[in-house]
Amino acid sequence: MDRRAFLAESFGVAAGVGLPHVSSPPAPSGAVGTPHLVGLRDQLLSLYQLDDAYGGGDVRSLAVRHLRRVRRVVNTGTYQEAIGRQLQLLAGEAAEHCAWLHYDADDQDTARRYWGEALTTATMLRDSGLTILALASLSMQANHEGRPRDGLDLARAAQERAARHGSPVLRSLIAAREARALSLMADKRAASRRLADALRLLERPDRGQPPPQWAAFHGAAELDYAQGLFYTELGRHGAAARFLRAALAHQDRTYGRNRALYRLTLSRSLVAAGEVDEGAASAVASLEHIEEVESGRVLRRLAEVADLLGAVDAAAAREAAAELGEYARVKGVA
Repeated sequence: MDRRAFLAESFGVAAGVGLPHVSSPPAPSGAVGTPHLVGLRDQLLSLYQLDDAYGGGDVRSLAVRHLRRVRRVVNTGTYQEAIGRQLQLLAGEAAEHCAWLHYDADDQDTARRYWGEALTTATMLRDSGLTILALASLSMQANHEGRPRDGLDLARAAQERAARHGSPVLRSLIAAREARALSLMADKRAASRRLADALRLLERPDRGQPPPQWAAFHGAAELDYAQGLFYTELGRHGAAARFLRAALAHQDRTYGRNRALYRLTLSRSLVAAGEVDEGAASAVASLEHIEEVESGRVLRRLAEVADLLGAVDAAAAREAAAELGEYARVKGVA
């Protein structure tokens, strides 16, 4: 998820409608003003950039400390009402990012707590953008934890709010989350329909309202990956591999963690499809990219692929399984 864009858009809107104009009375001496708010936002944006490129492992502690700083300013600072609202929204955005980072580290209880904080802030401020983001993220987490019914309900709640915005890109993103939940519930027909809806909504992204900037990342790579996971659930691993190759080809290279995850997921599908040599080679080649990221989800996918290769009676598979398994053990996930 491109949270950098989300925050940039939030500040742009705030600057246009919520923050003091030149004609507003000056902030009292020592009060929190627009420059302070801009500085806090810039610091959070830098954390997003690091996460996109390298994963959240080393970013989490910094993000938590940044959230504490924003909370302190909210609770002890002196500021005008418009600035106060934007500080509270920033605290919700920072909490949402902490949730994402803990989700990526597979610390789901902590992630759920931070997403709950973000959703509470969004509800208090009646901010639809943060509400939709939190609900869609909680849906993703529920699917990851094997709670697809919750995932579907959360995605539908996000979809209901997104429909009011009239953005086909935003609705497509959430439809893909719905499809994932339906697939995990073994409702393949409904899942296929929602994936088709997600694809159709992207055919004319210029119709209706433009998407919020945080949803701008959603496009071909995301839907190819969703299709790959769908065919994996169906046991059609050859078809899954074709879509996962496309997802990897379409994924922006600035998203280092996502590319590592896509590559390992492709390796898993190749092995499951009987393309053992190619899958083993792809998995070993991925180690060079994995060295650049720190992500619990990526490491667990690596361990899955190592176990899958270890069960195959082929020399290439055994060698790859040993190399991947050793890497996973060093990282503490084997």
